[in-house]
Amino acid sequence: MTFLVGGLAIYISMFLSDLKNQAATLDLSKLEQMESASVILDRNGKIFGQIYVENRETIPYRELPQDLINAVVAAEDAKFYQHHGYAISGILRATFKNLMSGRVRQGASTITQQLARNSFALKGKTYRRKLLEIFVARRIENNFSKENILELYLNRIYFGGGLYGAEAAARGYFGKNARELSLSECAMLAGIIKSPNRLSPWNDKPAARDARNYVLSRMRDLGFIDSSKFVATQSQDLAIGNRQNAKGQNYAVDYIRQQVINTVGWDRAMNEGFRIYTTIDGDLQKIAEESLRQSLDKAEQHTAYDHQTYAEYAASFKKAKSSGTALSQPAPNYLQGALIGLDNETGGIVVLVGGRDFEHNQYDRALQAKRPVGTAMLPFVYATAFEQGMFPGTPADDSPLDNRAVMIGGMTGILGEWGPESADNRYEGTMTARQALAKSKNGASVRIGMDAGLDDVLQLLRAAGIHSTLRPYPATLLGSSEVTLAELALGYTIFPNGGWRPSAPHILEKIEEKDGTVWVAQRSYRKENVIKPETAYEVHSCLVDALETGTGKTARTEFGLKKFSAAGKTGTAYDFTDALFAGYNSNFTCAVWTGFDKPQKIYRGAFGREIALPVWVDVMNAAAEHYPPKEIKRPATLKDVEICARSGLLATDRCYDAVKSAIGDSVQKRTTYMEIATPTQMPTELCNVHGEPRTRVIADLPSTEAPRAQLAADVSELTPVALRSPTLVTENDPYDSVKPTVKFDSADEEQIAEERPAQKVDNPQPNETRAQIRTQQNGPVTAGKDSKPVLRAIPVQPEPEESPVEIRRALPVGPMDEVEEGALLKAATPSPTQSGNE
Repeated sequence: MTFLVGGLAIYISMFLSDLKNQAATLDLSKLEQMESASVILDRNGKIFGQIYVENRETIPYRELPQDLINAVVAAEDAKFYQHHGYAISGILRATFKNLMSGRVRQGASTITQQLARNSFALKGKTYRRKLLEIFVARRIENNFSKENILELYLNRIYFGGGLYGAEAAARGYFGKNARELSLSECAMLAGIIKSPNRLSPWNDKPAARDARNYVLSRMRDLGFIDSSKFVATQSQDLAIGNRQNAKGQNYAVDYIRQQVINTVGWDRAMNEGFRIYTTIDGDLQKIAEESLRQSLDKAEQHTAYDHQTYAEYAASFKKAKSSGTALSQPAPNYLQGALIGLDNETGGIVVLVGGRDFEHNQYDRALQAKRPVGTAMLPFVYATAFEQGMFPGTPADDSPLDNRAVMIGGMTGILGEWGPESADNRYEGTMTARQALAKSKNGASVRIGMDAGLDDVLQLLRAAGIHSTLRPYPATLLGSSEVTLAELALGYTIFPNGGWRPSAPHILEKIEEKDGTVWVAQRSYRKENVIKPETAYEVHSCLVDALETGTGKTARTEFGLKKFSAAGKTGTAYDFTDALFAGYNSNFTCAVWTGFDKPQKIYRGAFGREIALPVWVDVMNAAAEHYPPKEIKRPATLKDVEICARSGLLATDRCYDAVKSAIGDSVQKRTTYMEIATPTQMPTELCNVHGEPRTRVIADLPSTEAPRAQLAADVSELTPVALRSPTLVTENDPYDSVKPTVKFDSADEEQIAEERPAQKVDNPQPNETRAQIRTQQNGPVTAGKDSKPVLRAIPVQPEPEESPVEIRRALPVGPMDEVEEGALLKAATPSPTQSGNE
């Protein structure tokens, strides 16, 4: 027996010595080597998000609230300040219960033992692991103070919900720093340590409340709080934050994470606790996300909206998530939206919303999606025209345009007027370029773009920072080519900046290590000149009109845009698939998009001013409060000039039009206004619509009469030009163009008729003599120098036209040279007088 006892003693001694030696080999410096989340700071130094594998941010002991320390000690280790790493009484109690159950059920671990277990991965419920844990805890107590141990413990321990450490738990569950926690909140955190996933308030709030109350009772028993505080705190409800917000993941944070990983590598970004300084404004970000959500919710309530709603998808997603099948959920098909806001000077991204819900879908529609921007493309078209000598007062023709010239939505009919942001759009005839841009007139804009040159427009767009492929067709003038929202916003910065833009948008400023070392800083900003300052201001002045009186006028009248200098342009794509608004003030540019991931009609009448504009207004109002805008200065080289809106030429005293008053009387209305132009753009001629009477080359005709050859020119007011050589060489010369003009005497008629051979004439008039045909209502014709007779053109009398056949359906139209005779209906050409008064 003695031999057995001695042998057992030797074995136990050797076993314990082995465990002690093993504990001595562990590197205690690992206690401080915790995976620490990198913290994202916005431009104002506020915490915006985190990047982590384990969501943890370490804090010093002095930032831990005393209530939290007392609560943890009361719940986990009442004799923490008395023992030296382990408690014999606790070990004996746990050993007895484990022997009675036949397995290890109770751990009896002190705070120091738990720190050892979590730091060195001492896993498994075995007696050997438990004894090794005791030896490691003893070493820790020998090398660290009680305060150090509590600091390491509360920074490392898991609190459930993906939250590691007291600071991350405080922010995740309560949206505040650890030092700001109340007694109730401290007690709850201490209570869930035993089983963090099961007791997490996100999973079981009543269980978390019970755990809190247990800790409060232990704190009362140990004298940390009195009975009155115990009763008062126990009656308080738990105010828990939203789990999605706590995760801190949104489109902006995700983009920042990608940029940081690209810069410093995945391991360092996730584990080394960088402080990441960004250009984002956290307050504006919240306002943008909420405003976009409200606007899209309202759009989904429209009577003509017949697609999936956010609420429907969110309900199914929540159900799938609770059953563990969220990953198999189809992508959402509800109405989406995106928004980006840029600092005009630096290109820094101030606001970034890539979609409606990051948890549902992580596709960033502000940076990745390429969509048609519709008539939001027009400012670049007009900028190109103004660069080439046109100016805001240049006349533009707002009239029907054969869609074969543009081909938006098909090849037949006339150009669809979906751009003017108005359900009751109408053609308005001749108007100024300023009016055409402000009112978003498609026909006039296409004509101006084609006059400026499609290639030149595309070149300007590329210089403005739009690098997406742009199709070299007229439809691109109306925004049919797909671009990203970020490209559009960057392009718009040329107008408030006086013709230049930042080199590229960016979101990172610098990445700082824990010791203050700067890992990377944002490169110096580079300006890219795109257009002349004068051109930029001319377009800007037109966009001010678009916002104040044009397609964006509801910004102030309905949506509450405050009184500061701003400008912008609506955008509506063909068939209402995309609705946008892009605009700016002196220091901030914002673009908003709404639509579906799979292009389809939102509903008829879903204009940019209905869905996107309200969001833009909310963001611009908030931005103006944070960064007060200034007036955009006008270049000194732009001069004021009074022009007639009808002609685009210098105004005269005669520039009045007769219009109907409210009571039906005819009154004279002044048609002039003050425009801006450079000296080279400024017109030099007086208005030719209302100005002094001039020699008219084209004869006036009654409105009911079609033009005829003999009345096409009023020859009584013209000096004849003697021809030096033939202008028509053919077998017959029906117009006698090889001879000069001659004055006829009545005595010469018979001689000419006898000498001249018969001519072949289309549509001959048998009842009229050649003398009658030659007789002009405007008087005799002046003779030429050689007095040789020349016959004038014989008039062609129009034959009665057949009534056009009504076509009730669209027919495909081939190339212009293959159109059948009579397939196109032609309107009668109005007289110059009529055209000028329309």
